[in-house]
Amino acid sequence: MAPTKRKSDDKPETASENNKPTRVTRSSTRQATQATTKPVAEPPAPKAKKAKHSSKQKPEPKPKTTEAPAANGGDGSKTIVIEHCTQCKQFKIRAVKVKDDLESAVSGINVLVNPEKPRRGCFEVREEGGKKFVSLLDMKRPFGPMKALDMDAVISDIIDQIK
Repeated sequence: MAPTKRKSDDKPETASENNKPTRVTRSSTRQATQATTKPVAEPPAPKAKKAKHSSKQKPEPKPKTTEAPAANGGDGSKTIVIEHCTQCKQFKIRAVKVKDDLESAVSGINVLVNPEKPRRGCFEVREEGGKKFVSLLDMKRPFGPMKALDMDAVISDIIDQIK
């Protein structure tokens, strides 16, 4: 018998002779596409940030007024301040009711709602720089003393005291 050639007798194959595809990774694909694409213009510069106020100097809060405050002068107008807590909407409902009823019942009256930062659990109706009509302070939930008030009676009492 004639000797036959075996594969082991052949020269060993190298990777270049193999004709197998090379391994493709995500990074190699990105590099290839970036090399063939045109360079993109730089994105616009980020917006400038606003300067923060230093912790030592706080800006003064602007008072929230419903009307221009008038001084208690010769025109006889009075200013009533309603301070209510912002913790619960029940305070706001009552404050708006008092404000609307006072403005409709008494002509030439200025009603301010929370001109300064309100206290917690507070519902207070007072004359500016003077007499307190209603003062409920440091109330805890469910705000029983405030909910027990008959607002119509309270408003009529305030109107009588103002006139």
